[in-house]
Amino acid sequence: MSKKVVFITGTNSGFGYLTAKSCAAKGYTVYATIRDIATRNAEKAKELAATENINVVELDVTDSKAVKNVISDIITKEGQLDVIINNAGYFGGGLAEAYTEEDLEKMLDVHVKGAWRVTKASLPQMRKQGEGLIINISSGLGRFSAPFMTIYNSAKFAVEGLSEGLHYEVRPFGVDVAIIQPGAFPTEIFGKSTYGSDHSILPSYGDLAKVPENIGEGMGKMFEAMQPNPQMVPDAILKLIETPKGQRPLRTVADGMTGEFVETANKQVKVQYDNFLTAFGMQELLK
Repeated sequence: MSKKVVFITGTNSGFGYLTAKSCAAKGYTVYATIRDIATRNAEKAKELAATENINVVELDVTDSKAVKNVISDIITKEGQLDVIINNAGYFGGGLAEAYTEEDLEKMLDVHVKGAWRVTKASLPQMRKQGEGLIINISSGLGRFSAPFMTIYNSAKFAVEGLSEGLHYEVRPFGVDVAIIQPGAFPTEIFGKSTYGSDHSILPSYGDLAKVPENIGEGMGKMFEAMQPNPQMVPDAILKLIETPKGQRPLRTVADGMTGEFVETANKQVKVQYDNFLTAFGMQELLK
């Protein structure tokens, strides 16, 4: 097969932007998707499009028809689709009770349904090829749910569940599904944070309603002291891409500050999970 074709969602900033640049530097053919490339993201789209090996495509992952059309066009043009990286997302903090049903639906639509739309549109080609790699960007908060980030955590927990089951279902076809669990990094995601829109409940929480703001201040000080490098995430992604199929781990932690906590949990759970699959006669899926 010729050089890898890599499809990445949410490349206008943060991990997606860095990953697009890193994959292009490796010589991969990159399709970098961005929303609103003619308006608010025009400058970033122009910059990426001027980078060798990067093709910028407008896409909103909440639009099912657009996802299908974009994936189909890439396959028609390239004749292959080797890697998809479901990175599109946004951070949500604050009190869980302040989130309306609409707020929750929006969070799930981007993080979970968006990843599934791209995955479902890509799998037929990957199975046909007999190889492919699906990388879903989760979080350490997809393993442990921290307070005052509950709705965001819930979406990442769902990404973990989607990825883990699918990892075993499609392995027999030569397709790998992998999860990246980043920690907190000083990227643009925190500047675009959302909070629940039901402000009526805030007074009843008293001083607790101020905790999210205190968390943000504490995180800022942590960044200053430890200076975590967000390039750690695209480096972990590149390592997965370059690892032979069938040898890629399900979960990779990319966290220079609190990653040991998540790593320990991942290792302990995997032992018991392997026992679970074996007990139910699915040990072949572990190979």
